[in-house]
Amino acid sequence: MASSQSSSSSISERGDEPTEQKSMPQLETLISHLLAAKRSLSSINHVWRANEIVTASRSALEESVVSSSRTNFLRRGLNTQLRLLYNVRAEVEEISSRGRHEFEEALGSLDAADARLRNTLDLLRETIVDASFRPKDEESRSLHDFVDERGVEELHGAMKNSIDRTNTARGDLDTSNRAFDDELASIKQALRHYRSATKMASSRASASSTSSASVSDSDLLALSEMPGMLQSLETHAQEMASLLESLVCHFDLCVTAVKHTEGGGAAARSITGDMPAEVQASGDGIPNIGEEINANLNAPLDPMSDQEYQEMVSVLMKDALEAEDVVMEIQDRISEMESIHEQVNVQRDALLSVSNATLDVHRHLSTLASKRLPRYISQAHNFTQVWNEENERINSGLGELSDLHSLYEGFLNAYDSLILEVARRAHVRARVEKVLHDTKRKLNQLHDEDVAAREAFRVEQGDFLPSDIWPGIGRAPMQVEFLRVSGGQLPALAEEQDPEQTGAETCPEPKAGAVDDNANGEIIPDLPKDMVEQAYERLKARGGNFF
Repeated sequence: MASSQSSSSSISERGDEPTEQKSMPQLETLISHLLAAKRSLSSINHVWRANEIVTASRSALEESVVSSSRTNFLRRGLNTQLRLLYNVRAEVEEISSRGRHEFEEALGSLDAADARLRNTLDLLRETIVDASFRPKDEESRSLHDFVDERGVEELHGAMKNSIDRTNTARGDLDTSNRAFDDELASIKQALRHYRSATKMASSRASASSTSSASVSDSDLLALSEMPGMLQSLETHAQEMASLLESLVCHFDLCVTAVKHTEGGGAAARSITGDMPAEVQASGDGIPNIGEEINANLNAPLDPMSDQEYQEMVSVLMKDALEAEDVVMEIQDRISEMESIHEQVNVQRDALLSVSNATLDVHRHLSTLASKRLPRYISQAHNFTQVWNEENERINSGLGELSDLHSLYEGFLNAYDSLILEVARRAHVRARVEKVLHDTKRKLNQLHDEDVAAREAFRVEQGDFLPSDIWPGIGRAPMQVEFLRVSGGQLPALAEEQDPEQTGAETCPEPKAGAVDDNANGEIIPDLPKDMVEQAYERLKARGGNFF
């Protein structure tokens, strides 16, 4: 309970002026001061608000410390995880690009080899075998009729299966990579939110710090400032509680003065009977105003001398002049606290924003690493395995295509060479015929000369030689006959055949004066000169061998 003796704790303590004797104020003046003191007690709302701000700021600091610690812990692992993730994506992309490049090169080689083979097959279709090589009753045939294309079709089917399987594996890998890229886009979006949050936190930390703050240090700067803000808030709250206590003392002094003034008891009870609910309540750091007022109102009046009354009124009048300043100071302090509290909330929100953004990135990475990343890596390994298998088959097919092309091109060369070989044999046959003709002419000439000489010898010496001296003296000279016989197989081919068959090819002894030109002799087709020349030009263009 406040009284004139307790005025040492009233607002008068804020001044150093000596107490001056004044004329006693009237009851109306004291009541007006009591009403003003009652109104000043509404400052308790600011004190209540100050207490709420301190409590909320303390909670914000605790929340900020927790979120900042969690953010720092996660941030240390996120950079490593992001580097690993992008390294995995780069490796998967390298596998895809390398496989795609190798596959395209293999397809190009296949297309080129297949084009060469088909071109050669077309040439085989266009090349008609000369009728002189075939039986008379046989229809016209091309070189392609002598080729079995089933091997080509089977090879094309095998290559198509390899290409289809590789395309399927590559399509699966491309789909997997697109899903991987979507995951990365989602992570990049989360990172953009993270950078925006950290940039905002950094800008706020830099604005309140004398030195610029990096993104990684922004939360540390914010945390380093928040304890000072909280301490300032607590100081303001304590001062406001002290100021409110002085206002309560002033109010008690006014009540006491009015009650000790004649006719003022009823007025005091009337004024204090409808005190606001906030004044009736109390809390941590807030004076229990309701109890003090009730105790003062219900307490019996203590005797007071005129001098004590005058001193009390004097203190009340001086305090009344300063009460408004106290109320204004409380308002200024609560305004400052609201501003600081807003800064605390801004710092807390910035730290929470960074923490939430960091958690968002971490959730994306964790989900990706635990559920989908193994599938993306497995898809890349599956493509590599399929491509390695099919690449071997494609390379083998390329070799077979090249072999078939070489075989069919060799067939074309062999046919042109056959034409030249026939021409060569015809030329040799012509030379043989010429040699035979010349030899026959010379043999006939020698035979005629021998007959004439023998006849001359018979005429000159026949009458002198007995007829039985030599039985051959009257014989005509021998004659030579040329016999054409089959040449049989070449020696190398004859050795590979059965000896009985080889014996069947034995040529009979030639008979004198006979020339064999029957069907058993070698028949050489009579080819047009332009055909031979064209075959020669084709071989020359293909770089063929000539005899």
